[in-house]
Amino acid sequence: MPLSEQEQRLLEEMERNLYKNDADFVATVGGAGRGRPNYRAIVLGVLLAVAGAGALIGGVASHLLIVGVLGFALMFIGVLVALTPSKRAGAAPVSGLGASTSTAAPRQAKPRAGFMDRLNERWDRRQDGHD
Repeated sequence: MPLSEQEQRLLEEMERNLYKNDADFVATVGGAGRGRPNYRAIVLGVLLAVAGAGALIGGVASHLLIVGVLGFALMFIGVLVALTPSKRAGAAPVSGLGASTSTAAPRQAKPRAGFMDRLNERWDRRQDGHD
């Protein structure tokens, strides 16, 4: 079922306000795939995982439980290092979005509450059948 013009305008207004008011949320949800991958962390993680696999195999071959457990832990840490996004890459989109809205930040406190009030009023009118 397609949206009416009023519903489309309301949806667009909500999206604009989301981008203006919740830059951190947008950067976290929408900007997760936009950052550059940290190749240094990926290479380090792969090297740790390979070294951990070698230690695990060496521990199993030599029947030393502690070497095998340490090898597994090293592999696990290597995978985490390779897959976890760095703080520096995650902070870049936030600062980019925050810089464009930082001058308007003091003015956003009142419109944000007003926007929610308008949404609540529209919802109440719709529920009452007046819209």
